[in-house]
Amino acid sequence: MDEPRRESLEDSASRRMRLNAGEPAAYGSIVAAADPESPPRGDVEAAPLLSPAPRAVLRPLSKEELEEAAGGPRWTRIRSRLVLLFWLTWLAMLGTAVFIVVKSPRPVAPPLRWWQKSLFYRLQPALFMDSQPGSLRGIEAVCAELAYIRSLGVGAVVLEGLFLTGASPDGPVLNDSLVTGPQVDHLLKESSKAGLRVVLDLCELNFTASTEVSEVNDTSVSPERLSTVQHALMSWLEKGVAGFAICDTDPAYSERTLTEWRRVIRGLNETCADRIVLVRQTGEELNSTRSFNGSLVEVVMRSILPATHHILSAQEVAESMEACLREGAGAVWPSWTMGGRTSSEFQKLLLVLMMTLPGSPALQPGDELSSTRNVTLPEDQDDVPSSNTDRERRLALALYTSLSLSKAREEALVSGSFTMLSFNSSSSSTSTLAPPILGFLRSWGCVQILVVLNVGPDPQSLDPHWAGGLPSAGVFMVGTGLDRMGTVALSALSLRPQEAVVIKLIEARSYSE
Repeated sequence: MDEPRRESLEDSASRRMRLNAGEPAAYGSIVAAADPESPPRGDVEAAPLLSPAPRAVLRPLSKEELEEAAGGPRWTRIRSRLVLLFWLTWLAMLGTAVFIVVKSPRPVAPPLRWWQKSLFYRLQPALFMDSQPGSLRGIEAVCAELAYIRSLGVGAVVLEGLFLTGASPDGPVLNDSLVTGPQVDHLLKESSKAGLRVVLDLCELNFTASTEVSEVNDTSVSPERLSTVQHALMSWLEKGVAGFAICDTDPAYSERTLTEWRRVIRGLNETCADRIVLVRQTGEELNSTRSFNGSLVEVVMRSILPATHHILSAQEVAESMEACLREGAGAVWPSWTMGGRTSSEFQKLLLVLMMTLPGSPALQPGDELSSTRNVTLPEDQDDVPSSNTDRERRLALALYTSLSLSKAREEALVSGSFTMLSFNSSSSSTSTLAPPILGFLRSWGCVQILVVLNVGPDPQSLDPHWAGGLPSAGVFMVGTGLDRMGTVALSALSLRPQEAVVIKLIEARSYSE
């Protein structure tokens, strides 16, 4: 490079350095080395990017500082006393609530005896016997039915037709053409294994005592003082029989006979509480109920429908049901059976009524399959599809099961009070059946269960002012159609023809559609 050109470049570089002198260093500029003894400059490139944060030093507060932060010793004592007062008040409120719950009046279930909590089952072993007298096959068939009967919730079996009818001065005598003594003993043992008590039916037997009758309260019974009849009854009781049944139309039915039976039962001393005397009422009223005053009889078995040889009409069924409701439970603990024959559409109504009335239901074979019991079959019954019959049987058994479970769960259906209700109904058509709607109330404490039955052939709706003072809504428990569930406003309830429903009433404020 020639000399003039080099001098020109050196002059240009010298001028640029003079221009940058005294200005802050910029990116790419040349900075002279700093003196290690001089403090750091504030230039961008020379300053460190991150500086450490100052570390806080923590130390616990002293007692004086804490009291000062809390407002002083005086406020500390006030706060402590307020906390103590809060817990004392809370404990006082809890104690008051417990006291109210314990002391508040509430229903106490009366002690019920076994016959008041059990379902009875009227069983005729003759229906299971074949043509050979004393056939073991027939007894085994009866024993095979015991497990099924127990599954229905039955607690006691009433054995009917075992004894010879007519005059029996020496006491009940077995009908040897049907069963023998060892066979009955075997049946009693199998019943005990199945958890079933056995009551022997002595209806249509005419036997009298050979000794004078002592006072009812006389419990000093010795074997020498027992008559032949009493000896026979005592022998059955010693085998485990739970009691005896007699019809109120039998010649032997009298206060004298019942007093003798009571003396025999009381002669068992400590076990006499488990033995009963049952009277089968055959008429509309029980004979001599007032004179006996319930002291000689534990259970009265009554029929909802009267025994007739013809199919009862709808009017007769309605009148019989209403008569049962008006009569109520009576002075002696009742046991209800369906009774007479009627058409199939009323069978489910009768089952609902029998299972919800005060007392103990008494089933007969086929009652749990209510749609097929005591009904008139069509002449061309071969044309009825078997599938329809099986379906009806399953639905009827499901209805019985629902009613049985409801009765077992609800104290109101066992120990609750009974009140018959008078309904005003509105129907789409005029019916000659009066009254078309029947109903009653079972109450236990704050629980109220309403049972409504439409006996008429037309749909029925309840009057909005059906019963003042009662809740206006409820929850379906059971219905004969097995298609009712959930909550319902009673003013909007419409019953189908020959339909019955069981409703647990609830307060209106807890009801929501």
